[in-house]
Amino acid sequence: MTRTTYYVASTLDGFIADEHDSLDWLFRQYIDDDGPMGYPAFISGIGALLMGSTTYEWIRTHDEGAGGWPYEQPCWVFTHRDLPRIEGADVRLVSGAVTEVWPEVLAAAGGSGVWVVGGGALASQLAAEGLLDEVVVAIAPVVLGSGRPLMTEALDLRLVDLARNGDFACARYDVVRPPA
Repeated sequence: MTRTTYYVASTLDGFIADEHDSLDWLFRQYIDDDGPMGYPAFISGIGALLMGSTTYEWIRTHDEGAGGWPYEQPCWVFTHRDLPRIEGADVRLVSGAVTEVWPEVLAAAGGSGVWVVGGGALASQLAAEGLLDEVVVAIAPVVLGSGRPLMTEALDLRLVDLARNGDFACARYDVVRPPA
C-alpha cells in the first residue's frame, strides 16, 4: 500500500529553512545516514516525489554543481512560475491542485511510497486533502527564531516511533484523520 510521507529536517522551533531559504544550519549537524530513520533506508522505498518550487530551486542550484539531479524517481513540482528544467531529470512542473495529479503520482509510485520533499505549505495541502499519511521529522538542536515553517496549517499527529540519530531527535508520526 502506498504511503505518503513528509520526510524532513526541522529546527527545534519548527523551521525547515531560515528566512533566506538557507539550510546552512542543517549541514552543521551530525546525522548517521545508516542510523534510525536514516535517508538511504527511507529513499529505497520511495517511488515518486512531490515538492514545492522553492525546494526545487534550492535543489537545482545546489545539487547541479554536485553532479546533477539527485533523484531517479519521477518528481512533481508545484509552481505558478516558469522554472528552468534539469536535463535528464523526470521533473513535471504543475500548477494545479495536488488532487489533479494524484492519480498519476500513485500510478508512477507503483505501490512504493510518495515523498513530500518540501515544503510545509505543500505538506499542509496534502494533509488537508487527506493524502498525507505520516510525518517523519529529524529535529536539529538549532533555534532560528524565524524562517520557513515545518507546516502552515494545523494538523493532529500520533507519535509512533522516536529515536536519537547523531545530533538529531527523530520522530515518526501518523497523521490523525478526523472522524468520517
